[in-house]
Amino acid sequence: MDLTIIFASLFFLLIGAGLGFLFRHRSAMTELKERQEKGDEIIKKAKDHASDIKYRARKEAKEEAQEEKDRIEAEIKKREKKLREKENDVKESEEELEKLERENEKRASKLEEKNKEMEKRLEKVDQEALRYKEKQESYANKLTEVAAMTQDQAKSELLEIMEEEARVDFAKMAKRIEEEAKENAEAEAKKVIATSIQRFAGEYVAEKTIATVDLPSDDIKGRLIGREGRNIRAFEQICGVDLIIDDTPEMVVISSFNVIRREIARRTIEKLIADGRVHPARIEEFHDKAKSEMDKECLELGQKAQMEIGVHGIHPEVLKLVGALNWRTSYTQNQYQHAMEAAMIGGTIAGELGYNVKQARRACLLHDIGKVIDASAEGSHAVIGADFAKRYGEAPDIVHGIRAHHDDEKPESVLAHIVAAADALSGARPGARKAMMESYVSRLTDIEEIVNSFEGVSRSYALSGGREVRVFVENDRIDDEKTVLLSRDISKRIEQEMSYPGTIKITVLRETKAVGVAR
Repeated sequence: MDLTIIFASLFFLLIGAGLGFLFRHRSAMTELKERQEKGDEIIKKAKDHASDIKYRARKEAKEEAQEEKDRIEAEIKKREKKLREKENDVKESEEELEKLERENEKRASKLEEKNKEMEKRLEKVDQEALRYKEKQESYANKLTEVAAMTQDQAKSELLEIMEEEARVDFAKMAKRIEEEAKENAEAEAKKVIATSIQRFAGEYVAEKTIATVDLPSDDIKGRLIGREGRNIRAFEQICGVDLIIDDTPEMVVISSFNVIRREIARRTIEKLIADGRVHPARIEEFHDKAKSEMDKECLELGQKAQMEIGVHGIHPEVLKLVGALNWRTSYTQNQYQHAMEAAMIGGTIAGELGYNVKQARRACLLHDIGKVIDASAEGSHAVIGADFAKRYGEAPDIVHGIRAHHDDEKPESVLAHIVAAADALSGARPGARKAMMESYVSRLTDIEEIVNSFEGVSRSYALSGGREVRVFVENDRIDDEKTVLLSRDISKRIEQEMSYPGTIKITVLRETKAVGVAR
């Protein structure tokens, strides 16, 4: 019995051990299988990650290669553009040279014609000299016979007579030539001015028609140009200016004759630099903002001027032009300050004359608004400004005063004369246009001293800041013909001995006085 139990126990024990071994073996196999699956998954993920890294590396390499290619192409196009510009410059230089050669040929032809004409005149002079010599000999013989003079005495007297006749004839001829010159003066003046502008205006235009913008770095230049010049073309089209980007470090140049448009363009570039994003849409957006700010600033300046001179009711569009004068200069004189000063002077003159002070100030404040109206308008700044003021409801007297202040229309009212006088006084006063008081007074004194040194001059006055001289001569010593010679001699002497801006007009006056006494 005990053996049976023992064998049964051993049997069950063996069966339990076998089942336990089978269970542990199965668990181990399951765990091994799971670990194998995890290992496969890790291997797969590693392969996928390696594949992604390889793909991204190829993509980045391709993008870098494309960027390098774009950069090289942009550099090539830039150099091609510079080459084209240089070729254009060469072509322009060749055209200018051909033009100068044609002009020289024309001038040579004219010079030859003038030489022929001069030869004819010399022949006439020789004939006249021969005629005078014959008369001289005739007069000498007669004087010798009649007055019993010596030959030398008669000859000396005749020479004085002939010299006086020659001077009178020369004065008449000079007067006739001057009258002929006046008939062709306009055409000749245009030609002279055009030639002068071509040869001299470069420096002045460069100074007065450009604005510079400082850049934080030269990298901004590339963004301002854009791909294939897209941004710079959009900027010039939107702003209406020329944008010059050259080799000058950290600077671009804005070129335009319109001062307001140039200032708006400058502010637009500053906003683009501050924002950092440069493309046509941003250029248009910032241009609109800068234009709005500029209009508001001009209006505020116009309203400030209106309040300071004590007038009211001026249309906002007209006030904008008054404010825009702040960016306009004439002979270095700020035109906004000039308008304010002229308004104050005009008001004072009107007060002294018993005229409407506010009306005079209003007309003087608006007299130069035509200077900031777009150049597409036809006519002088006085006419353009008057038409603009009339369009926005200014009174006819004000409009006439604006139009007539430079004699574009004959002044027909007290107000028109007040505006012209105030404009001249503000522009011609010492210091208004960068002239030192000492040099100004010295110039006037020198002019009067030169004029008074001529024989027959009784008194002289330098007027209009030294731009005109009135010369009064002694009636019994200077006749009408000699006044022509005197004006020419004075002008030549001033040209030789003085330096001055602009021109000086010499006016010689000969007075005849008769005094009677009623008893």
